[in-house]
Amino acid sequence: MGLETSMYNLTPPKHLTPHLLRFIVSELRPVRGARDFYPEDARLRSWLFSHFKEVSRTFAFEEYDAPIVESESIYTRKSGEEITDQIYNFEDKGGRRISLRPEMTPSLARLIIQKAPVLSFPLKWYSIPQCWRYERMTRGRKREHYQWNMDIIGVENTSAEVELLSAIISLFERVGLSKEDVGIRISNRKLLQELLSNMGTPENQFSEICVVLDKMHKLSKEDIFENLSQLGLSEDISSEIFDMLKIQDISTFEQKLGADSEAVSELKELFNLADSCSITEWLSFDASIVRGLSYYTGTVFEAFDKKQDFRAICGGGRYDKLLSSFNATDMPCCGFGFGDVVIMEILQERNLLPSLLQNTDDVVFFMEDSLREVAMKVSTILRKNGRSVDLIMKSKKVKKALKYANKIGASRLIMITPDEWEKESIRIKDMASGEESELLLSKL
Repeated sequence: MGLETSMYNLTPPKHLTPHLLRFIVSELRPVRGARDFYPEDARLRSWLFSHFKEVSRTFAFEEYDAPIVESESIYTRKSGEEITDQIYNFEDKGGRRISLRPEMTPSLARLIIQKAPVLSFPLKWYSIPQCWRYERMTRGRKREHYQWNMDIIGVENTSAEVELLSAIISLFERVGLSKEDVGIRISNRKLLQELLSNMGTPENQFSEICVVLDKMHKLSKEDIFENLSQLGLSEDISSEIFDMLKIQDISTFEQKLGADSEAVSELKELFNLADSCSITEWLSFDASIVRGLSYYTGTVFEAFDKKQDFRAICGGGRYDKLLSSFNATDMPCCGFGFGDVVIMEILQERNLLPSLLQNTDDVVFFMEDSLREVAMKVSTILRKNGRSVDLIMKSKKVKKALKYANKIGASRLIMITPDEWEKESIRIKDMASGEESELLLSKL
């Protein structure tokens, strides 16, 4: 059992002895699969979230949120999905079954249903919730993570999907990733649905088959066939499905399913619209993308690392029948979830993470204890004028105060010294230029 790391890449510091490490692991670590965020980690998290928020703003999405706990029933309404076995659930003191949210989409559905009569559609909403899943941890996978969600509610054509794909690509570009680093695989669940229908497979098995096929890149061919046989599919049908899902050009499916195929038509329209947004080079057709959640009904997509060192970066698609699973009237919906863990590990591997210091304008210090009140008064004035001020609360020598200001990346060092204060002045040092100036307190 190893020491749980901090946000993304903190290895145990060298000063930790084996004895202290064992103590931390046994008693002081966070819950297994969860993370601590020290200030340096929180700065990186805020940096990433600022890009999530800015992309959402530029695409005119509005932010929403919901409680981190929900009624267990909104996640377990459908059985057979992997997610139902990964829920952190418990009984509260009132005897109610409660869950930590494993994803945001059911909460979104609940919010929409509650206010549907007064909402102005289409909706373009985003959120950055913390989500919890009790699952096996691998590289890029924790049991808690933050997830950027963007959803469009009330648009039935593929322009909604292309807007979402454009937003994801905009995020990649903002953080320094190119189409040589990452890409987005796209398919449509209706392709598989039409194939299975032509093979005579019962429609009510479709969701369960998707759950199995979503593991094509994780399990062996033999294991996939075994799981499909348990659903009643013959080896011949399984083999044909397996072969078709390896195809990576839409024209082959058009020949197989016919020119009037709804799935083919939607895919062709999507790629045409993507071309008008100049994002086609980031996209590729991949029939093996099916997504395991049962509510997906059409377009599905996953962003991936082209070095193939990591699991999927994000995923999403169209889910036009979600609301009816809550006994409400369906409306067209599509969206994606983009986790924080994988993208940060990719950025770290490619040396694209910024070096972030504290966002401090001024460091104020005093050389003698008798000047403490003056220093606090100066700090108060500066803060009222909107500046970020770090007050050193013990008297310091100039050398130590200067070293500290450099360490945290402050813009200015404000020095309260006996000589200047005799004239009711303070000394200001610009940390970038090194220039110093004297200023009367009354002029501050």
